Amino acid sequence: MNARILAINILSRVRATDAYLNVVLDTVLSETPPKDPRDAGFVTELAYGTTRRQLALDYAITRFADRKLDALEDKVLAALRVGAYQLFHTRVPARAAVAETVQALKDVGLGRAAGFTNAILRKLSELPSPPLPARTDAVEYLSVRESHPRWLVERWIRQFGRERAEAMLVANNLPPAVVVRANTSKVTRDALLAQLKDVGVDARPTESSPVGIILPSVGRVEDVYGYAEGLWQVQDEAAQLVGVYGAIPESARVLDACAAPGGKACHQAETHDVVAVDLHANKLRKIEGEAQRLGLSGRLKAFAHDAAEPFPEAWGEFHAVVVDAPCSGLGTLRRHPELRYRRKEEDVARLAALQRRILENCQEAVPPGGLLVYAVCTPEPQEGQDQVDMFLRSHPEWTAEPPVLPGLKLPLAQAWLRTLPGPEGYDGFFAARLRKLY
Repeated sequence: MNARILAINILSRVRATDAYLNVVLDTVLSETPPKDPRDAGFVTELAYGTTRRQLALDYAITRFADRKLDALEDKVLAALRVGAYQLFHTRVPARAAVAETVQALKDVGLGRAAGFTNAILRKLSELPSPPLPARTDAVEYLSVRESHPRWLVERWIRQFGRERAEAMLVANNLPPAVVVRANTSKVTRDALLAQLKDVGVDARPTESSPVGIILPSVGRVEDVYGYAEGLWQVQDEAAQLVGVYGAIPESARVLDACAAPGGKACHQAETHDVVAVDLHANKLRKIEGEAQRLGLSGRLKAFAHDAAEPFPEAWGEFHAVVVDAPCSGLGTLRRHPELRYRRKEEDVARLAALQRRILENCQEAVPPGGLLVYAVCTPEPQEGQDQVDMFLRSHPEWTAEPPVLPGLKLPLAQAWLRTLPGPEGYDGFFAARLRKLY
């Protein structure tokens, strides 16, 4: 099965089921692996690139379509987007992009739509560049050019200013580097870097995280040295920094209250006994599987539980609680580009209310003198700094306590850890380190 057929099947399934793109992509590539391994890279580029540029591609397609795009069959719309993406954003010759995409549509059983699709793609192929709105409406222009919903562009310009907001939008359309965290229970970062170099992997250290390593383009990460040996775990640098910033004492027993997919829980388990909790029992298998691969099963136990409800007394006392709260995920749009089209502005307030309930419950589990690390993977102040400010105003027994980490320069904003999407290469994260005084 060729790359374009796979891309059409993947994108149509994502649209039909609201599934995560990365999950569908991984499933399809494992079920029907391309004969040529290079095709897997092309499928990935088509699936992610088309999704990242979806709003702009739809803007172009709409100029020539004689019907609403929402009314099109999933695979027909996917083929139009895949074809348009090749025309505007790849080096594939226009004639090949059109012909091969139309043939792929026939091969998935939709030959009846081949003429319609061919006519639109041929017209798009005659354009010198992707069509865009007039610059007189700066928000609409940026919204279409960078394929982010208008409400989000307006919100980010208001919160971060035009220049930074534009840098964030641009960064969200760039493929992220593969970043891993050295498993310090087995190996130091420097030793792992040396081992990777010895086997021909041109890896380099991250700038801010003392345990991070940036891998080159490697294909399947499972095939890279150290994966099977449990020497590292894939985790974005900003997510690693949450664990570093938390600076939880090694003697502490840790509760990770919203643990899936398990990166932060495993990070803590390198040096602590950890109870990892998630609302969804099916997600615990991945956490437990990663803990086993990393050799951390003896330090990490996983349970299904609602973090907004009191924790069982049988779990015992914890000295620190990590609350990686459910959030809008707007700091991870380069990894989950489909999320930008699904999120609504009202979701931010709805999720902030859920975060408050979880935070209120989790603070009860912290004894006097203990720590709480609150984190969200979003740049939204309503879910981050505003949330913590409100919590501290209503809880005088708590105080902000940023860590003392000699030799490390973390991206801090006042007492908080904050990273934004942009040229620095981070996902967007916020974290607060809080101490219970009494």
